[in-house]
Amino acid sequence: MKLYSFFRSGTSHRLRIALNLKGLTYEQVAVDLRREEHLRDEYRSINPQQLVPALDIDAVTMTQTPAIIEWLEERYPQAPLLPQDPIDRAHACALAAIIGCDVHPVNNRRILEALRHRFKADQAAIDEWCSTWISSGFSAFEALLSARGSDHGFSFGDAPTLADAYLIPQIESARRFKVDLAQWPRLLAIDEACGKLDAFQRAAPVAQPDAS
Repeated sequence: MKLYSFFRSGTSHRLRIALNLKGLTYEQVAVDLRREEHLRDEYRSINPQQLVPALDIDAVTMTQTPAIIEWLEERYPQAPLLPQDPIDRAHACALAAIIGCDVHPVNNRRILEALRHRFKADQAAIDEWCSTWISSGFSAFEALLSARGSDHGFSFGDAPTLADAYLIPQIESARRFKVDLAQWPRLLAIDEACGKLDAFQRAAPVAQPDAS
C-alpha cells in the first residue's frame, strides 16, 4: 500500500489511524500542501480532485477516506472499526459523520484559504470561524455520548472504533485553532485513552516523516 498524505491533514490522520488499527503496513508519500504539491499535474494524475489522502493498492488508487475505510473494513475485517450490532453500528457511524460531514468540511484547508485570500480574513477571524463549527460538532458529540451513558474510555464501547478515528484528528485541529476543550470532558477522556495506544501514537502528525 502507498499512502499519499500530508502530516497535518485531518483526513490523512484519520486514515493512518484506521490503517494502524487494522495492523496494515504502508509506504508514505508526502504531498506538501503548503507548497501546493497537490495542485501539480503529477498529483492530479493520481487524484483528479487534488486532495489528500489517496491510497494506492496494487496500482489501483482509492480516494475519499469514507470510501477507503469502508473498503478496508470489508477487506480486512480483523480488528473491526464498527460494532457488529446494526443499531450500534449506526450510532458509531453517526458520531463519525458529525466530524466527517459537518465539522471538517467547513474547516479544511480549501475553505480556510478562501477565507484568507478571497474574503481577507485574518488569523483571529479564521480561529473564530473554526471554533464556531468545531464547538457545535463537539457539543453534539459529547451530548450523544452522555445520552448513551458512554464511560468506556472510547467513543463507542471498550475499544477504538471509526468514531475515534474521526474524532482524534479533529481534536488535534481544535488545539491548533486554539479551541478551549475543557467544556467537553468526555472528549478529552477519549483523547487521553486513544493517546496511549500505539496505533494512534504512530498516526499522530508529529510522528510523520514529513512533519515540520
